[in-house]
Amino acid sequence: MLTNFEFTIRLILAFTLGAAIGIERQWRQKSAGLRTNTLVSVGSAAFILLSVSLTGTNGDPSRVASQIVTGIGFLGAGVIMKDGMSVSGLNTAATIWCSAAVGSLCGVGLYTQACIVSVFIMMAHLLLRPLGLQLSRMPFVKSATAQTEYLFTIKCREKVENHIRVLLMQYLNNDDKLLLRSLSSSDNGDPANAIITAEIKSASPQDNLMEKIASRITIEHEVTKVSWEVVGQQTDI
Repeated sequence: MLTNFEFTIRLILAFTLGAAIGIERQWRQKSAGLRTNTLVSVGSAAFILLSVSLTGTNGDPSRVASQIVTGIGFLGAGVIMKDGMSVSGLNTAATIWCSAAVGSLCGVGLYTQACIVSVFIMMAHLLLRPLGLQLSRMPFVKSATAQTEYLFTIKCREKVENHIRVLLMQYLNNDDKLLLRSLSSSDNGDPANAIITAEIKSASPQDNLMEKIASRITIEHEVTKVSWEVVGQQTDI
């Protein structure tokens, strides 16, 4: 059984390492900062200590650790924000997950390992962040990681719907910069008309190309309206 002294020492180390990780997050003004990472680390250690205290050498703290990982997943999801195709908060969520690992290591008495993991977590933020920003400024990296999604809408008479759909697909297939994700049609309550909607994805912004395709389709017979818009952007920066 654990003594009160050893129980306290493990919690103090979990508190200290969690706070060290949280200071960097607080400095960056992230949604999960000093207190969140400290509480996650201390809470994870406390659950492990609860298992050890109740079962002694006969228990299996790894089972509690697996449940901690699951629980932290829900907490991490709360800091991830999605706006269209743009996603933020992934690094903060991953940091919370790592803080739970540090707390769990402290809870089972692996002090040295907990300190090593904490150092690597802080190094990932302090050293890799500037490197990631430098890489993101390089054209060949940006074109490979940035993605833009367009919504292309065509309103035409029902009798030329098939022709316009085929024409649009031909324009898209002729350019390897664009990828057609979906293509659908509806009459919007008027059987005489058709509204063709296409979701198009590109590895980099292609506004000029979209405008060129729209101009070509606009002059087609029985086409009354052509429009396009950017509906999402996503990067791995």
